[in-house]
Amino acid sequence: MEFSEIDILQIEEKGLSTQEVERQIQIFERGNIKVDIQQAATVGNGIFVYSVEDQKKYIQTFEDKKEHLDLLKFVPASGAATRMFKAFHNFADEFDPEKTSLRDYLDSKDDKNLQLFFEKMDKLPFYKVASKKAKENHPDFSEKSNDKRHLILVKTMLYENGLGLSDLPKGLVPFHQYNDYTATAFEEHLHSAAKYLSVNGVTKLHFTVAEGDKEKFEEEFENIKERVEEANHTKFEISYSNQDPKTDTIAVDKENNPFRDEDNRIFFRPGGHGALIENLNKQEADLIFVKNIDNVVVNTNLPKVVEMKKMLGGKLIALQNQVFEYMQNLDGGNNSEAKLDEIAEFLENELFVKVTSSFNKFTGEEKTQYLCKKLDRPLRVCGMVKNEGEPGGGPFLVKNEDGEISLQIIEGAQIDKNNSEQLEILNNSTHFNPVDIACSLKNHKGESFDLNNYVDENMSFIADKTKDGKPLKALERPGLWNGGMAYWNTVFVEVPVETFNPVKTVADLLKPSHQAK
Repeated sequence: MEFSEIDILQIEEKGLSTQEVERQIQIFERGNIKVDIQQAATVGNGIFVYSVEDQKKYIQTFEDKKEHLDLLKFVPASGAATRMFKAFHNFADEFDPEKTSLRDYLDSKDDKNLQLFFEKMDKLPFYKVASKKAKENHPDFSEKSNDKRHLILVKTMLYENGLGLSDLPKGLVPFHQYNDYTATAFEEHLHSAAKYLSVNGVTKLHFTVAEGDKEKFEEEFENIKERVEEANHTKFEISYSNQDPKTDTIAVDKENNPFRDEDNRIFFRPGGHGALIENLNKQEADLIFVKNIDNVVVNTNLPKVVEMKKMLGGKLIALQNQVFEYMQNLDGGNNSEAKLDEIAEFLENELFVKVTSSFNKFTGEEKTQYLCKKLDRPLRVCGMVKNEGEPGGGPFLVKNEDGEISLQIIEGAQIDKNNSEQLEILNNSTHFNPVDIACSLKNHKGESFDLNNYVDENMSFIADKTKDGKPLKALERPGLWNGGMAYWNTVFVEVPVETFNPVKTVADLLKPSHQAK
């Protein structure tokens, strides 16, 4: 691949090398590698389900240890609200009340979410403000037909001369209406974090935000600071980061040549949420909880969410304590065969790591080295929810290139649906991934792992996109909780479905679970 001097300068300005760009182009030439799922992880086969008594035990473990730990909530929050309002943008562009009725338009679209929106839009947390603004902008608002009023209201919600909601970061869209205030997703994350992460009167959160959005989040925090800190009796320490430009990936045309923009510059795109492994890698906390920005609940539903967070954290601490004890044994050497077998049994039964069939033929030193390699990794405990038709990846037992089988979170797009056996396994899956993760990024010596060493680069993904009306191929880095954590030690635990409450479209805000009592 020949690059001009201008190309090389552009590549280096992004913190990349020509070798890295060439490696990415080779991935396009290779194409997507479909994962080899062996089985769906199910209860008793990769997913733990705990009794109320066991849950209480892990919750108590978390409560007993949290005061001695540096705790953090890590929230990917760079998403814009645009996709959330996609159907409403289409409506604002297409609907002409002079030519058709709202009823006919909705029937032609056959979109249940759009139908629900117009039936219950007065229940939205920003409806009253939008209605007031619409009347200010249109003095004859009340005299207009019902269909025209609906069109004005939608445009008022979406655009800059109104509320400008679709131009906001998703985290700053009002999600919930309470008696005397509305709460954004950002604010709800503060309330929930305070309930389980507050240590010595301080609650720490880290938000990854889009370039230029940090000031918007900081302004929102200043507006709500007094309310959220008084309500939770805690001070918030909030940090932010952007996706590093060096994690952007090159786009190519259909011949796998670098895609160039109208100025003949190489076009790079953000590499997807997998790029956030760099942001996570820079966090120093002992225990980190990961949750998406749009997955929040109203305050009356917080107790169950908080309970499950503490349970996942307690499970992580219990596992971590045992891993650290075993690593100290292995570091000390001279372990008995019985102790080495005990550690191998722990790997299989608690971490679901399949120990090689050759293990019993190893010498004591070989067993020690093998067990160290398997144990000495970042650790995560992931909540899994029973599958009730929600979109998202799921938990599977996956075989990698080396023939090793491990627990992984796999997206549907990674699975070869043309393969009947793979499709059957997918269709038999029982749980999905709500992105509810407790993780530990340090080893038994207190040293931070370099998370880049635990990424499976083969789990990158090629997607078809467009730029300036021209087709291109884009490269998504291995997803943060997919290939980005492929070589972590992973435990799946079932959590109740009511802890999963995402907002993918504005109509989701009309669900009972997003309506404050």
